[in-house]
Amino acid sequence: MTIGAPVMTDGDSEDRKAGVQAMPAFVRPADADDLLLRRIGCGEEAAFRALVERHIDRAYALALRILQNGADAEDVVQETLLKIWNGRGSWEEGRARFSTWLYRVVTNRCLDIRRQPRMEEMEAAPEVADGQPDALTSLHRHEVSDLLQKAMDRLPDQQRVAIILSYFDDLGNAEIAEVMETTVSAVESLLKRGRQALRKLLNRAERDIRQSFTDD
Repeated sequence: MTIGAPVMTDGDSEDRKAGVQAMPAFVRPADADDLLLRRIGCGEEAAFRALVERHIDRAYALALRILQNGADAEDVVQETLLKIWNGRGSWEEGRARFSTWLYRVVTNRCLDIRRQPRMEEMEAAPEVADGQPDALTSLHRHEVSDLLQKAMDRLPDQQRVAIILSYFDDLGNAEIAEVMETTVSAVESLLKRGRQALRKLLNRAERDIRQSFTDD
């Protein structure tokens, strides 16, 4: 995945030429982000490239988990990261951590997309190679993963996002509250209701599968 013209691609030598030096080991991630954002505010393309490299993988993983569509996830991340370059110089240091802002913008944009009407895509069943020793195990794992994803898709958006941020991105409740612009108690409630709903959905799916094998 690439981010367009502002990103330089000639390696570390270009970073050094543009004045972006490697961050000392003792610099906290949030401080490193602020330093890069200051340099981006001065128009340093290599600083933008460095910031993108620090955050693009996690931003894409978050968007993909919410949208379940690689092309849409790439579009969301590219749009979000280009906002940084296009709005360079407007970042208010100390107002929020950059990572929190990034998660919030990516999450909100993904939810906007999920609310839009769209054509349902047909997903092809995975092919299992003949004679593969763990073919049955692989198929079982795929089915379990598919069931979980379908159950996640049926959750209300706010519950779904809270669970993704908690269990997949390993954020604490306070961080999730910042990203979702709500309270810690509201996050705790979303997680509790989301877990309860998932258990019911998965139990129901398990019963349906057992019933399908016993029906004449």
